[in-house]
Amino acid sequence: MSGDLQAWVGRTETRRDTIGTERAVSLRATLDDAGEILADGDALPPLWHWLYFWDIAPRSGLGRDGHLALGEFLPPVGPARRMWAGSRVSFPGVLRLGEPATRVSTIENVTEKTGRSGRLVFVTVRHEISGGAGLAIVDEHDIVYREDTGAGASARPGEPAPDDAAWTEAVEPDPTLLFRYSALTFNGHRIHYDRDYAMDVEGYGGLVVHGPLLATLMVGLAGRSRPERPISGFEFRGHRPVFDTEAFTVCGRPATEAEGDSAIDVWIANGEGMLAMKGRTTFG
Repeated sequence: MSGDLQAWVGRTETRRDTIGTERAVSLRATLDDAGEILADGDALPPLWHWLYFWDIAPRSGLGRDGHLALGEFLPPVGPARRMWAGSRVSFPGVLRLGEPATRVSTIENVTEKTGRSGRLVFVTVRHEISGGAGLAIVDEHDIVYREDTGAGASARPGEPAPDDAAWTEAVEPDPTLLFRYSALTFNGHRIHYDRDYAMDVEGYGGLVVHGPLLATLMVGLAGRSRPERPISGFEFRGHRPVFDTEAFTVCGRPATEAEGDSAIDVWIANGEGMLAMKGRTTFG
């Protein structure tokens, strides 16, 4: 590995934000979630912390893909395409709407490899988010930077999604859903709203549904299946992209018999029935 990249391990960044109620209400409307009206003091639903602690930068500070240019907090890996590979999230406490919060981010690991598509750099960032009652969320975020060779996007060989779901929810994405989620997370990545860029430059089959949006839908399904149990953790891994041109299915089932009702396996089946993302929700 380049010694220059290794030197970024341990770098930290602190951000402060207010867990604004309006933003959470807006996501609820975006998801067509007919739950109870949210108000100041309510607990922030799991994974909705991704709506806060924006990367705010002038447009001149963005890369070609619409992301913040590398070399500030994240390492300067060179020309590359960024992907959210997965996360491991635990909830030792609760964030409440309307309260101030602090996020301390630390680069935990940087690994460089060579794959069939060229150079790959894997970066793991640990986010610790605290509210008025102390530490509330620990989020280990895996980012993959794939060498920008000018070739189109490629997906690994397909794996059929499991066919034994106990709960399912069908979703028909559209550009409005993707635009709203991009706006609520201040995400400028062009693959989610610029169809010409997504298809002609990065080689995708349409606009790409955000990985964290898919994860939010999965944990929401799990939570509704065990409404009496607080969610203590969630982890997920992306397998292949989902496009706005295809309906997809959010699926869940109880985990292994030994775990009883303390865990639920969740996954996304794309329009062709292939596994796009899988995860596990654990309950306290």
